[in-house]
Amino acid sequence: MIKRREFLRRGGLGAAALGSSWIATRSVPAFAKKKPFRWRLVMAIPKTLPIWGAGVEAFADKVKLLSDGALDIRVYGAGELVPALGVLDAVSAGRVEMGHAASYYWQGKIPSAVFFTSVPFGLNAAGMRSWISYGGGQELWDEAYKPFGVLAMPAGNTGMQMGGWFKKPINNINDFKGLKMRIPGLGGAVIAKAGAKPMLVAGGEIYTNLSTGVIDATEWVGPYHDYTMGFHKVADYYYTPGWHEPGPVLELMINQKKWNELPKELQQIVRTCAAELDRNMQAEWLAKDAIYLAKIKKETKVKVLSFPADVLSSLRGYAEQSLDELAAHDPLANKIRQSFEAFRSQFAEHLRATEFAYWQSEFDSSKKDG
Repeated sequence: MIKRREFLRRGGLGAAALGSSWIATRSVPAFAKKKPFRWRLVMAIPKTLPIWGAGVEAFADKVKLLSDGALDIRVYGAGELVPALGVLDAVSAGRVEMGHAASYYWQGKIPSAVFFTSVPFGLNAAGMRSWISYGGGQELWDEAYKPFGVLAMPAGNTGMQMGGWFKKPINNINDFKGLKMRIPGLGGAVIAKAGAKPMLVAGGEIYTNLSTGVIDATEWVGPYHDYTMGFHKVADYYYTPGWHEPGPVLELMINQKKWNELPKELQQIVRTCAAELDRNMQAEWLAKDAIYLAKIKKETKVKVLSFPADVLSSLRGYAEQSLDELAAHDPLANKIRQSFEAFRSQFAEHLRATEFAYWQSEFDSSKKDG
């Protein structure tokens, strides 16, 4: 009889031999046999920014891992290769292969691009994801970016944002008159109708501009990022809700010619990793925003307030006017608006019957218990 120790030794050697044989004979993907693709990805924000920058770097690492090094992406933060607001131009011209930003930064070049980040009083994160993936949004996005030779896809979402930081309280809609506020996209057009002066300021410059008085107010993301960037040190009023960005999508942009050069397997790896980034980024933001909202309330003198109902009503009216004007001047924007609003209407009805009804019952129950 073979002793147990001898049996295990022989069995281990056999397994090792089998493993070595499998490794030696396994099929190597065709793309892994070729010269690696070495790409550059530029961002509209500093790559040191938590969640966003870290998420994009994790995306690049995952692509390299899953492709066995066949696609090696090097990430650059804003200003390292191109200016923060020069990402689209760099990708379009082929100076870099990839970019990561928010589509509403390109409103001046592509008026309809605002729909693919967020629309004031529009869809939340789940709604945006559903519209883009299953409601025709991606096809319209492709159409909008095609003249620029760029392919875009969702690659991150902040979730519902806060309404912004203000040095003075907002008691009525007239308090927006003369206000200099950092706010991009259609949100900027909306507050302009209320008499404010919207400004597009890169993320890395917001704190300095707010502290020195270049701007009087700013929106950014939510409690975690906002606290990390120190806005609570230079503004006393923090408003909710983020009417201007209820579910903003972050985009991965790829030069179309470079994309066409990738084998289908590598293209699929990029899409899969972008989808993972999209999911993970929102999940982390939600988790940390909850923690840091409590932190802001407990540790600072900031007043966390809700916009008055009449202010939101006025802003909603201005949002409709802004969408009307955009649609009237840009046929593609009009086409996208029709798709977006048809989807939003159905989505809102479903949300009202499900999540809203659930949370309303929870809030009512909490009030009774309190």
